[in-house]
Amino acid sequence: MSLLSAVPLAALDTVAGSGATHVLASEAPGAPLPTGDYLAATGTLDLLWLLIAFPLIGAAVLLLGGKRSNSWGPYLAIGACAASFLYALVAMAALVGLEERTAELDLYSWVPVAALQVDFGLLFDPLSATFTLLITGVGLLIHVYSLGYMAHDPRRRLFFGYLNLFVAAMLVLVLGNSYLALFLGWEGVGLASYLLISFWFYVPEYATAAKKAFIANRVGDVGLLLAMFLMFAALGTTSFTGVFSQAELLGAGTATALGLLLLLGACGKSGQFPLHTWLPDAMAGPTPVSALIHAATMVTAGVYLIARSLPVFDVSDTARLVVGIIGAVTLVIGAVIGCAYDDIKKVLAYSTVSQIGYMFLAVAIPGAGAVAILHLLTHGFFKACMFLSAGSVMHGMNDQVDMRRFGGLRKEMPVTFACMTAGYLAIIGFPLFAGFFSKDLIIEAALDQGGVRGWAFGLTAIVIAGVTAFYMTRMMIMTFFGPRRWTEDVHPHESPAVMTVPMIILAVGSAVSGFLLVHVFPLTEWLAPVLGSEKADHVLEPIVVTLIVTLVSAVGVAVAYLQYARKPVPTTAPVAVTALTVAARKNLYFDSLNESLLMRPGSYLTRALVYVDNRGIDGAVAGLAAGVGGGSGRLRRVQNGFVRSYALSMFGGAALVVAALLVVRLG
Repeated sequence: MSLLSAVPLAALDTVAGSGATHVLASEAPGAPLPTGDYLAATGTLDLLWLLIAFPLIGAAVLLLGGKRSNSWGPYLAIGACAASFLYALVAMAALVGLEERTAELDLYSWVPVAALQVDFGLLFDPLSATFTLLITGVGLLIHVYSLGYMAHDPRRRLFFGYLNLFVAAMLVLVLGNSYLALFLGWEGVGLASYLLISFWFYVPEYATAAKKAFIANRVGDVGLLLAMFLMFAALGTTSFTGVFSQAELLGAGTATALGLLLLLGACGKSGQFPLHTWLPDAMAGPTPVSALIHAATMVTAGVYLIARSLPVFDVSDTARLVVGIIGAVTLVIGAVIGCAYDDIKKVLAYSTVSQIGYMFLAVAIPGAGAVAILHLLTHGFFKACMFLSAGSVMHGMNDQVDMRRFGGLRKEMPVTFACMTAGYLAIIGFPLFAGFFSKDLIIEAALDQGGVRGWAFGLTAIVIAGVTAFYMTRMMIMTFFGPRRWTEDVHPHESPAVMTVPMIILAVGSAVSGFLLVHVFPLTEWLAPVLGSEKADHVLEPIVVTLIVTLVSAVGVAVAYLQYARKPVPTTAPVAVTALTVAARKNLYFDSLNESLLMRPGSYLTRALVYVDNRGIDGAVAGLAAGVGGGSGRLRRVQNGFVRSYALSMFGGAALVVAALLVVRLG
């Protein structure tokens, strides 16, 4: 349960400052007055809105500044993101100085409508603070990298403006103190991602990918909207404090429906089954966008939503189970398809789909929410490192992405090779690298549930660890080892320092972040007040789990080595000989399935409604008007001004009257 929801309302203390309000857990009645450190901390947190304001102002200036900002605009964007990151560090230090480590800043009354009273405010607790550092820190490195990657683009001030807008929207998403505030950032991220993916919109493939991402996310958004409607109808509020404090009052059916609707929203944003197909296509945008979306920001928003909403899932074990099943299914789907692609960015994209499946699996396990966030953070380091390294490869290979046209690049691009290697070792769970710590803890937590559920989730996670090692090793061998397979017009070269320095920083994080977050700055203890913790009896000892996972991963590496290092790699993909290979190369037919079940029926329904509207509704209205107009035109001919016509009309009328009287008389 959220820390705020665990604090009785009577124990809340209001500290005024800067026209805003802090809601902080107070000490017991009669306790000493707040110390200077306490007041300094609350004074610092009065300015939380600056976290959002810095990148938002940067975006406004760049998007409205015109072409003259092309020269200095990128530096403004980097400065805005850097300012937000530095203030996030200061705010984190201030939060550590608070005993309860939770602050809520109410800024203004946003929606004062009858029973719906929504104040726009910011919630700063261990969970939102962690995400804030991740978003601004990794976002800053991607901004710097983009300075080199987009150096020659004539519209780069727009690109950096969109990057700032993206970061601002993500900060609103994770800092909002209600589902409605979260939804504001949720939609802002959707807009910014559309603008970034379609940045080179004049290429049809990129425009199509952006539309696909936008529409798939809107499907998920329907779930989040319906969830907010349901929670307001059932609980009368959409604030985190109000919803979580009353979650136990929800009926089993209502809690399950609410959890499943929240899950639908999370699946759309995080690219989980069945709404995962947009994520690999989003690779069409510039590589820094791929790193920003797939590593630390947009795709992790769904994990944040589930983690923040754990009090709701605590009430419904059914909803929690479905979250775990979705995670396990997506884990398998992403890994299987990742084995079949030769596009280096799409391999990394499907690995992201699979790795987020690990996070969904973990957040569905009671007491393992903090472990899910741990993997989210380590993934932010090693996946951003790998995407930026892939961008560096493309930079040196004239934007080619086909790994069958690479080979032997480790000597031509040694820094890129070293950085990609660090990310590779982290994602396969090589001992002491970042993924080794977080992935093993997820598998341990899954197995510790016991029963069919625990073994099913745990064994699935173990097997996919081996598959991950296979397709990641395949990527490394095809890209950096073996004979050179590039064409004569390509001259591989190392990227400039402005691109390699962010890669090196992320590579270091890929190597040491897991150890630091487990043994030096224990993340699970930091997040326990928000996400809770639960010690379960070990089904298998941790050392046994580690040995099994390491052995399975080693098998995956060995199979990839025998297949791609000991045999020549053809420059064109061999013809698929198995049904699974054919299906994997076609995304396991999920695009066709979604098209058949969702797109085509929706298209036919739209056409039918348009036909009914045009021929039915519009036809009836137009027909009535035409009838009245035609009838009046014909009736007008009777009034022609000729006496003989009027006399004939009178005679005809008299004849009709006489005839009617005769009929009545004789009848």
